[in-house]
Amino acid sequence: MRILTIIGARPQFIKAAPVSKALRAAGRAEYLVHTGQHYDHAMSQIFFDELGIPQPNVNLGVGSSSHGRQTGEMLIRLEEVIQKQKPNWVLVYGDTNSTLAGALAAVKLPVPVAHVEAGLRSFNRAMPEEHNRVLTDHCSDLLFCPTYTAVDNLAREGITQSVHLVGDTMYDAVLQFGEIARQRSTILQTLSLTPKQYLLATVHRPYNTDNPENLRSIMMALAACGETVIFPVHPRTRVRLTEAGLMEILDRAPQMRLIEPMGYLDILTLEQHARLILTDSGGMQKEAYFFAVPCVTLRPETEWVETVEAGWNVVVGARSEQIVAAVHARAWPIGEPKQLFGDGTSAMRIIQLLTQ
Repeated sequence: MRILTIIGARPQFIKAAPVSKALRAAGRAEYLVHTGQHYDHAMSQIFFDELGIPQPNVNLGVGSSSHGRQTGEMLIRLEEVIQKQKPNWVLVYGDTNSTLAGALAAVKLPVPVAHVEAGLRSFNRAMPEEHNRVLTDHCSDLLFCPTYTAVDNLAREGITQSVHLVGDTMYDAVLQFGEIARQRSTILQTLSLTPKQYLLATVHRPYNTDNPENLRSIMMALAACGETVIFPVHPRTRVRLTEAGLMEILDRAPQMRLIEPMGYLDILTLEQHARLILTDSGGMQKEAYFFAVPCVTLRPETEWVETVEAGWNVVVGARSEQIVAAVHARAWPIGEPKQLFGDGTSAMRIIQLLTQ
């Protein structure tokens, strides 16, 4: 049994870490391909180091480009790798261009495709990720769903065969690395932060970064919240902030603390000690839920409707007044959230299904 795993972006490194670990524990061979979609140290290598992921067998080095060019270049190079390696399965994660390119390259050869985090839907076809995840699901031979909602979404599209509810590998990762983060990370001391006395914000989706009006509205809201805001700035976001003339405004807002992207252990520490998280990231919405930290989603919709229905997440879009109102006026649940994303053994179930 030979599994070829394709990853390329920061969230995929996190999702893949527990599965890669379970593969090694089961004595199974994994050929790891990094597309190079995220490529600088803060967005890539530090995650391999901290999560204990083996170094990729090959890095395609595709890098940044337009969606079509990037996906096409990945498709060409992945086809060559798959033809050479002749795996039993190609394993893809999530909803990035790396995901779609991997699925298309495999299905054309043909090699069976397994999709981790199948069945997610935002129902917003303006999102590139929505097209990636829908097309990947319809290419896949095994579909590993994180929630009942994901299973239902697939059934509505006529996909019922080889669909498995396994839970969420990001929950596996939080359970495995949350305590390690508490022991090793010194980010709170480095930034002189007191637990539950700061907000954590991230913005990177094209819906926000490529829309100057949305980007300005979000930044004005963060600056107007009246609380310390820790803002790790994605490289693409920093470029857009500079182009929009917003960096100078943010630099003059004393409560706004713009920092460089950081590793997984530091992010986990900042998440679990924040009073509230504001983000357009799907993964961070879930991690907020895992840590029982309220979340304000800076998009008009979310794939993770379970977190909204449970009361721990509110979807507000990019309008300043709605963001500020959610930060100050929202009544949040008390206690531990319900266990909606599995029991921390998702990776083990995935390996059992792949190798049976």
